Amino acid sequence: MIKYTTILLSLLFLCSCKTPEARKPISVKTGSFIDASVNRNKKLNAKEQASIEKIMALKKDNDYIASESGFWYYYNIKTETDSLSTPKFGDIINYNYNIKDLNGGLIYSKADVKTQTYAMDQEELFTGLREGLKLMKSGETVTFIFPSQKAFGYYGDQNKIGSNTPIICEVTVNSISQNQSN
Repeated sequence: MIKYTTILLSLLFLCSCKTPEARKPISVKTGSFIDASVNRNKKLNAKEQASIEKIMALKKDNDYIASESGFWYYYNIKTETDSLSTPKFGDIINYNYNIKDLNGGLIYSKADVKTQTYAMDQEELFTGLREGLKLMKSGETVTFIFPSQKAFGYYGDQNKIGSNTPIICEVTVNSISQNQSN
């Protein structure tokens, strides 16, 4: 009898088990944060664009060029010779630059920054300056206007340049040493 009771209880126990149900999420994620961020960035970009266009309208004597990378520039000193080339990957660039705000206020002078040496695309450098150096030849001086996303972006430089600050850089390339493996 105990044997039959044990078997009966075992069968009842096995039959009473059900398959596990999938857990439902507690909350449903939406794109609201991302949408708000996109809208905020569009407004910031439009505001910076308007400020930059206002500066360019005030300084009509400069022949501004829009880069494919999203910044503007003009040549202070342009090298007309075709024998000089723009830097390629790994070339060593010796240059000086300063940084100003959009009102022309000096943030970093050439003396503050000192002469820099940069191996093209092999070292850290803020996006706008890296892309701007690719457009220059030895002996040229160019003034760039970088929107904040091409400058120091959301975080600034953690020193004098604040969050989302567009900047003006005057850059002089002193020399370009060609990489021998090019």
